[in-house]
Amino acid sequence: MADVNRGNRPLSPHITIYRPQITSITSILTRITGNAMIVAAALIVWWFAAAAAGPASFATADGFLRSWFGDLVLFFSVLGLWYHTLAGIRHLIWDEVKLLEIDKAELLGQIILIVSVLLTIFTVVVL
Repeated sequence: MADVNRGNRPLSPHITIYRPQITSITSILTRITGNAMIVAAALIVWWFAAAAAGPASFATADGFLRSWFGDLVLFFSVLGLWYHTLAGIRHLIWDEVKLLEIDKAELLGQIILIVSVLLTIFTVVVL
């Protein structure tokens, strides 16, 4: 028994009626930062492999990582690392069945966004 109206019904929740929430946005960002850290790890491996390959290879890799684009990539890598770490701690808190109420979960999401930016700035400026 095929549903003849399947093509006429909107998907649920449909993009036109769905309001993004801080918890859904932070969940998506956690996935994005997890995948972005793979790219950052590949850059670090490239840098070490270039150092082992010789001075010419190292100069190329080091020149890229010290360029403005490399600085930008590394800055966002640090931001992603801090954010992903704090989001992981948030999930550990949720695993303990704490702060699951909507208002507290939203506040926790806002806190990890703000603290990850502050920790990134601290890391870049101080270290």
